[in-house]
Amino acid sequence: MKNLEKEPLETLLSIMGSTPSFKIAHFTDGGEELIEMLNEYCISHEYQYQVNCTEKTFYEKVDEHYKDIKNTKVVNFPLQRRSYMIQSQEYNFIFVTTEIEENFRKDFLQRVHKIIRSAGNLILFLPKRGYTERDNWIAALEESLYVSTSVIDDMFEHYDIILSRKMHGWGD
Repeated sequence: MKNLEKEPLETLLSIMGSTPSFKIAHFTDGGEELIEMLNEYCISHEYQYQVNCTEKTFYEKVDEHYKDIKNTKVVNFPLQRRSYMIQSQEYNFIFVTTEIEENFRKDFLQRVHKIIRSAGNLILFLPKRGYTERDNWIAALEESLYVSTSVIDDMFEHYDIILSRKMHGWGD
């Protein structure tokens, strides 16, 4: 993951507000800056933060750094695992910065759907590659029962952001 600009990231994080007891999960294979900022944000708001490292070597690096931090949990999390539910945890926000192969997107979105609370948000970071990539993601989100999908294409230099929501009572 290329460098993220700090100011736009702070603006993005401000959408979370300051509601107590939020839980945030982050699927990542790199990009320690975002992990650090999310971790600091979660500490300052007393939120729970789970870093789902999709690459084992990255997991080892991140786990070593964050293993003793309260409310932060680092998990070695291969995307191909059958279930994403861990101890019946549901999350208010899911950040995705890891690359999801096109042929696995629908499976990924369905598995993530089960761990998002009703009215929870999915925030995808996509490398800027053009409209086709974004349109494919938006179609996959709609098919997987996500709603209120929007794109932010001018916040970061190297990334487009797709925001989508799991609506109450929709899906399994």
